Amino acid sequence: MRFLTADYLYPLNIPPIKEGVLQISDLGEVLAIFNNRREVPENKLEIFEGILCPGFVNAHCHLELSHLKGVAEKGKGFLDFAGTVQQRNNFCKEEILEAIEQTEQQMIQNGIVGVGDICNTSDTLNQKQKLNLEYYNFIEVFGVNNSKSVEIISVAKTLRDKFRKNGMSATISPHAPFSVPPRLMKEIGGSFDNNDKIITIHNQETEEENELFENKSGAFFSWLNNINASSDIWEKRNSSSDILKELNLNKMLFVHNTFARKEDISENYYCTCPKANLYIENRLPDYSIFNADKLCVGTDSLASNDSLSILEELKIIQENSTFDMNTLLKISCKNGAEALGFKNLGTFEKGKIPGVNLIKPFGKVDVIA
Repeated sequence: MRFLTADYLYPLNIPPIKEGVLQISDLGEVLAIFNNRREVPENKLEIFEGILCPGFVNAHCHLELSHLKGVAEKGKGFLDFAGTVQQRNNFCKEEILEAIEQTEQQMIQNGIVGVGDICNTSDTLNQKQKLNLEYYNFIEVFGVNNSKSVEIISVAKTLRDKFRKNGMSATISPHAPFSVPPRLMKEIGGSFDNNDKIITIHNQETEEENELFENKSGAFFSWLNNINASSDIWEKRNSSSDILKELNLNKMLFVHNTFARKEDISENYYCTCPKANLYIENRLPDYSIFNADKLCVGTDSLASNDSLSILEELKIIQENSTFDMNTLLKISCKNGAEALGFKNLGTFEKGKIPGVNLIKPFGKVDVIA
């Protein structure tokens, strides 16, 4: 067993402890917390400079897009970025799988222990079977024309069941309010069973999404009309949050929320991906509108980010909010674990195996356990 201590210990289920000591087993299980180093024989202490906290939870990622790093130009807006993502199949399978493996290793090195991952394919399945990280897999569906709803949901169920047969959590989830008409949203709701704990959806990532629903105009309105989208996408919704009435799963994780306003926020979980927001739209959310106990953080994909580091995301949030360090770490560990149902992660509570990160004074992270 090990006794770990640093300048501060952040258990996240209780207040931070100056020079607190974390006792873990050789397998990383939390055995006890001591409020004072004097409670432990000095020769058993491993003393570090910095902050000890649980492993990070990346609440929103697209691991299967890792091979698209550097393909999209920064600051071109969502529609331009979406066009870049359509190039995802212009790569051989070997390149795609190699990028997935390397990116997962990057997340591990950056202290990430759990991931909410968006899946449009089974490309990540083999890597996830190695159980290096804990994943909640969101099988993403979109299709702007009602006529294809049954076919789309059938394909999604096949992919979901493929993950589940390999012992993994997987839930069918809508891409975004503007890309899923009410009929397809109803099909998604009808797919839920007792294995589904939460769904996720991209939300208010652009100003054009608000313009579409509130004014029935703008770039999204023109784009959707040009591709013969079903008009009930915007005719039956006056805001992005109207989709809450169309789904029957109580727990939701809204992602990005870059252009969300206080009146848009519900009791659900919200995820911010600041580096991706800056990469695509050069804009950040107003962090003052969120309930800090329901806010999570994600990296998005390497298609919209130059690295997958929760610590780098936290630095941006810190510079653009009034959150203290304990709140920032809850956002990056505890809240994501609770949202995604990772019962073994998120806090230094007895019996958990949450991983141990050391955040050094100069803003680097080391994985201690």
